[in-house]
Amino acid sequence: MTDSERIQNPWMASAAVTMKSQGGCDSGERFSPPPPPPPPPQQSANTGEQLGVVERAFSAAGAAFLSAVIVNPLDVAKTRLQAQAAGVAYSHPLGDLTSRMACFGPNMMFADLRCSPSCARAGIQGTVSICPPECFRYKGTLDVLCKITQQEGFTRLWRGTNAGLALAVPTVGIYLPCYDIFRNWLEEFTAKNAPMTTPYVPLLAGSLARSLACATCYPIELARTRMQAFQNGKKPPGVVQTLLGVVSHVRSTNSPQNSLQGYRVLWTGMGAQLARDVPFSAICWSTLEPTRRKLLSLVGGDDANALSVLGANFSAGFVAGTLAAGATCPLDVAKTRRQIERDPVRALTMTTRQTLMEVWRDGGLKGLFTGFGPRVGRAGPSVGIVVSFYEVVKYVLHHRHTTS
Repeated sequence: MTDSERIQNPWMASAAVTMKSQGGCDSGERFSPPPPPPPPPQQSANTGEQLGVVERAFSAAGAAFLSAVIVNPLDVAKTRLQAQAAGVAYSHPLGDLTSRMACFGPNMMFADLRCSPSCARAGIQGTVSICPPECFRYKGTLDVLCKITQQEGFTRLWRGTNAGLALAVPTVGIYLPCYDIFRNWLEEFTAKNAPMTTPYVPLLAGSLARSLACATCYPIELARTRMQAFQNGKKPPGVVQTLLGVVSHVRSTNSPQNSLQGYRVLWTGMGAQLARDVPFSAICWSTLEPTRRKLLSLVGGDDANALSVLGANFSAGFVAGTLAAGATCPLDVAKTRRQIERDPVRALTMTTRQTLMEVWRDGGLKGLFTGFGPRVGRAGPSVGIVVSFYEVVKYVLHHRHTTS
């Protein structure tokens, strides 16, 4: 087609271009089709498969930090109720100081050991206004929270938070990434070799990950329980001072040849901790996985946004954590008893089974479920916060990878 023909008959030029794009040939002049648009970035169905261990640990640590701060008061209430059932007596925080000052005479001190300024049951003992022991006995979760606020101050509801943060960040930073890694590996393995066992993968992966995290960070868990269970005056000791006190107390009762027992005691009760945490994780993950998959399928599956991911994971985590906490409450009671045991010989020789038998003998079924309310009230929101925060951060990091 000549230039004059193209100018006079523009429709022929357009037809020629169309024929050329459809595979036709033109002996006069070749027309190249326009370049194709760039392909859209491919997105993975699994929002976590492009994330490394460091990013998983970062998102898990952030979730643990948030959860530890929010639910710590319920953790304190649970520990106080269980310690009281084990025989720990509570009194006014200045009670020991006043008893030591009494040897200097009644004129040397003027104290007020009432449980609250409005308490009408306080009596006068010398120059001291003091409440009866019933004022310092806890009767339930709300009673614990109210009495700690009145007698020790509102900030004591976050007692042990530093230990909780020191424990939660590395523990969850190990736990959730290892769970993801174990689950992905086991799902791939079972899909090829034993498809019938695939539904049990979350149970096994959760148990393995929790055992690894517990064995790594157990001494901090011991310190947190003792910090929450005991009253230590106006300024309670920190994590390091609490652990040093446990070690020095044990070493002082042993010969120098057995000084290693002082360090072994830092893992006292780890068997009870594993006996609680392994079934907790197994129940939790085997409930959480199908629940959140069902919820995510209802809100759009792969098209779900960050808000949908947050809601589905928090709801599934709340349900799973509540069920797992209620089922493992007797083992939590045994764990607390073993961790607050002050007799070093007994602490090193007691077993979880013996502890459970003692709890049953002392308090029956009610004793085995001491602290059930605050434990369940803590575990449900805690698991929901940790899992939802973790998955949302994974979701955001994944989309940052795909768009970059």
